[in-house]
Amino acid sequence: MKETNVYTKIITDENLMETIPHGSQDYPFRYYYEHLAQFDFNCIDWHWHTELEFVYIQSGTVTAWIGEKQLELPADSGIFINSKFLHRFSSPVDAVIPNFLCMPSFLAATDSYIYQNYVKPIVTSNIPFWIFCREISWQARVLDLMKQIFSAQTSGSSCHLLTSALMQQLWLEIYEHTDLSTSPEITGQFSVNRARLQLMMQFIHENYRKNLSLDEIAAQSMISKSSALNLFRRYLYITPVNYLINYRLKQAALLLSHTEKKVSTISAETGFHNVDYFCRAFKKHYQVTPGEYRKEKWDK
Repeated sequence: MKETNVYTKIITDENLMETIPHGSQDYPFRYYYEHLAQFDFNCIDWHWHTELEFVYIQSGTVTAWIGEKQLELPADSGIFINSKFLHRFSSPVDAVIPNFLCMPSFLAATDSYIYQNYVKPIVTSNIPFWIFCREISWQARVLDLMKQIFSAQTSGSSCHLLTSALMQQLWLEIYEHTDLSTSPEITGQFSVNRARLQLMMQFIHENYRKNLSLDEIAAQSMISKSSALNLFRRYLYITPVNYLINYRLKQAALLLSHTEKKVSTISAETGFHNVDYFCRAFKKHYQVTPGEYRKEKWDK
């Protein structure tokens, strides 16, 4: 299968929204053929986007974190991730994951009857994902349609029309097997929790160089320390303080890769005011020392 549109890093804004557009305004669809080994530590880190996402596990085993769930996805399975849900993928070794993303409007114009009655009810529901396995007949059909969509990308001048037709079939399978009566629209507490979490993450991203306390982080959303802990653990499986440390380490890794600054300078610039502690934390997180990490990146 032809490999195309390969990225090795997810680029997000301060709210973890992915900043790279998928497709164009007149054709809001994009296909990718990716190896998780192409990403640092076989991991596509936390991000979200307005596009719908469909991922097929061609080989390997993938761990997906979506919303409040952690999922193990074996080879020949797939997953649909709804619009605006935080998610993350990783694998202990390489995994091949062809995937595609599209705006909901790719399925039908937003002011159309089709969109209002068949697309919007799912996109605005609190359904974060659907897993597809070969053992269930309709899900096997979805997997086969996904593979046909992958193949359609090399079908020449008709690929856009063929992709659109196959997406209609795929969405019909999903709509007919989604029970919307138990899936109210995203309102109330879910939206409040997501907004609070994003405010705290944004504060960390903008102030990670400073000495931040849990009190200060929680204050950004006007909630208690225990509520902040619960939100981070519920949606990101980590405490706010550990999220702060990991974000500092991520920024340090970028500086090691792209600058010649001394390790002590990078330590200070990323909020670690003790270089020995920084080196220990970096090795614990990345399994290599800062110097080894830099050499590995520069040798590539």
